[in-house]
Amino acid sequence: MTEAELLDPALPTAPAAPVIKVRGELLTELPRDLYIPPDALEVFLDAFEGPLDLLLYLIRRQNLDVLDIPMAALTRQYMAYVEAARATRLELAAEYLLMAAMLIDIKSRMLLPRREQAEEANEGDDPRAELVRRLLEYEQMKLAGQHLDAMPQ
Repeated sequence: MTEAELLDPALPTAPAAPVIKVRGELLTELPRDLYIPPDALEVFLDAFEGPLDLLLYLIRRQNLDVLDIPMAALTRQYMAYVEAARATRLELAAEYLLMAAMLIDIKSRMLLPRREQAEEANEGDDPRAELVRRLLEYEQMKLAGQHLDAMPQ
């Protein structure tokens, strides 16, 4: 690349790879079975920095505990994203609303004390199971959308 190309901000450049950190360690390779849209919501938390899609993927795969996620910080970042997207891509922001609400619901249910009778009756009722089910549905819809986009018009 010439010096003129380096100094000219009008010339197109390749998009920078996102910096992703999990528990303070740099993640250099994304999972092959995960599609992250180029305009995905990026979150910056103590335990995680990167796209929200990857955060949900790691929670689903139990590589990251939902209890380690500060929901207030996640909600603030999400609301800032919605405000910024309101004028341009509201449908993208809407995709993340359900996921953020589910994370808050799961964390609140896991933090609340449970009575012994309720625990025995719902022993196999893990609040994360609903998130996993919905994440799988979300992935299927995303893949179906990609398939439709790829079809000739």
